[in-house]
Amino acid sequence: MRIGLMIDSYKPYISGVTNQVELSKKYLERAGHEVYVFTFGDPNLKVEGETRVIRTSGLPLADTGFYLSLKYSRKAKQLLQAMDLVHVHHPFLSGRLALRYCRPLQIPIVFTYHSRYDLMARAYFPIMPEEISLGMLQAYMPPFCEAVELVTTPTQGMVQVLRDLKVEVPISAIPNGIDLKQFQSAIPLARADFGFTAKDILLVYTGRIALEKNIPFLLESFAGVAQALPHTHLLIIGSGIQSYEEEIKQMVSDLNISAKVHFIGKVEYKNLPAYLAMCDIFVTASVAETFGMTNVEAMGAGLPVMGIHSVGIDDIIEDGVSGLVATHDLPAFTAKLTRLCLDLELRQQIGIAARKASARYAIENVTATLLNHYQKLIHEAQPRKSSWRTRLRSLIERFSL
Repeated sequence: MRIGLMIDSYKPYISGVTNQVELSKKYLERAGHEVYVFTFGDPNLKVEGETRVIRTSGLPLADTGFYLSLKYSRKAKQLLQAMDLVHVHHPFLSGRLALRYCRPLQIPIVFTYHSRYDLMARAYFPIMPEEISLGMLQAYMPPFCEAVELVTTPTQGMVQVLRDLKVEVPISAIPNGIDLKQFQSAIPLARADFGFTAKDILLVYTGRIALEKNIPFLLESFAGVAQALPHTHLLIIGSGIQSYEEEIKQMVSDLNISAKVHFIGKVEYKNLPAYLAMCDIFVTASVAETFGMTNVEAMGAGLPVMGIHSVGIDDIIEDGVSGLVATHDLPAFTAKLTRLCLDLELRQQIGIAARKASARYAIENVTATLLNHYQKLIHEAQPRKSSWRTRLRSLIERFSL
């Protein structure tokens, strides 16, 4: 099969979605398929080891890593229209282009709803009334989902989110896949290289430093923990928009925990497992996740996860078994996190259960599930694509701008 993965932003920008697309491409290719990534950015960008990534230039949106464009280059469009199937990972820019370029040619379109756009709108546009942002999504998502052949989302909780957005088409819950082997077999980095000792309790957060990640809440909670337990440290692995990073670092200073919070910055994905293996607890305060790959990666490394009740957490973490989950209440979250720091036996018990629970998200299993769906959709599309009208439209599309 020739498979096109469509995404609004890709490397060097890093996010859970970009990591998922990169990993999915890798394992689909291992299964013998020809896979392309269609995205926006610098068409001349060269990334080591990267193949079949087609970038269309666009207007850069500050230093967000996103580019704005309402069309693909002629080369990208023609190649996209040669795909047997396309899988869309963002509904707005990439999604509209999939409908524009692929639907007339009866190329099957799969769409995965990855993000809580409703919560992201509240974080980035707080002056916009919730009713307006929700109304816009309820107007956009149902017809878009009706126009594609298959809608998927990573968790059952996200199925309900789409139902709340008035999406009525069938939805398949297919988890994001994780390459668990590298996390399960990771050799920890030496703590001494960072100035830590065996007695220190290392908490770690991995991901973007962004508004929707609720990092101020996490820092306030950690400040309380650090005051009670001097041997605790928090590692923040990842980066974000520079101005917001500076705000977060200023908050760390204001809370007087600069000696306890360590900004590691971006880490190559292949090196991430070693960082996780060095730590004791994975922490996240985000309530905007739809799946939370970082949570599963930490579980694969044998870390207990401390999170907040939300769609992205409750579908993955079983409170008291594979992690601890608290309400979005600072004293409640801090109390549970403190308990986890104090109880070594509990951490070890939960870590073992977390590693076991992570197995259901193995990329090999997820890839097999996706391929079954892909093959079925391509088979169903063959009679439609063989009609003379479709062949004529295909010819016109390939030679049009």
